[in-house]
Amino acid sequence: MKSMLPIVMAVTLLSACQRQDVPAKTGTEPLTTATSTPMAVTTQPAPAVDDTAVPAGPVSQASFLGYGDMKLGSTVEEARAAWGGELNGSPTEGTSCHYLWPKWITRPADFAFMMEEGKFVRYDVGIDKETAPGGGKVGMSVDELQKLYGGALKAAPHKYTQGGQYLSLDAGDVAPTRLVFEADADGKVTSWRVGLSPQVDYVEGCS
Repeated sequence: MKSMLPIVMAVTLLSACQRQDVPAKTGTEPLTTATSTPMAVTTQPAPAVDDTAVPAGPVSQASFLGYGDMKLGSTVEEARAAWGGELNGSPTEGTSCHYLWPKWITRPADFAFMMEEGKFVRYDVGIDKETAPGGGKVGMSVDELQKLYGGALKAAPHKYTQGGQYLSLDAGDVAPTRLVFEADADGKVTSWRVGLSPQVDYVEGCS
């Protein structure tokens, strides 16, 4: 009987050659992806800022420390710089007290900053677009206001409006300032102010 060894060796060599002809898949081959033309990116110029426009919606920069970056007790120059825009108003000769107000305000009674003896001492608000420290606003009822402040507001009769009230709250340890609301005879808040003493209690403002 002839040996089968030569035949087995020949088959083994043929199989080995066939395995070498087929490239092994490594799993690291790059994927083919569809390409697209990049979209051009255009840069639009930033819109110009109009500081004469009335701010939309309620704002909440009011605090017992001041208004925004304007700090009560700072100099007039510091207050103007902190505002960062144009303010109308100037002192009258022979007086030590005057108001400044933003360009978008048509009458100072709506929103203005009191300056006395060269210092920013108080700000007055007569519109409902501003929110007082603690959440009070023009148009609220006295009952709503007292509920909002937990009954902490001290009431006193209004000097000029029969049946009207002043409702005030000290800042306590926060600052040496006070918040004062004015309400009419119908029990509605008509204005409020925050300021240092004694200026915050000036009923006629700078008059």
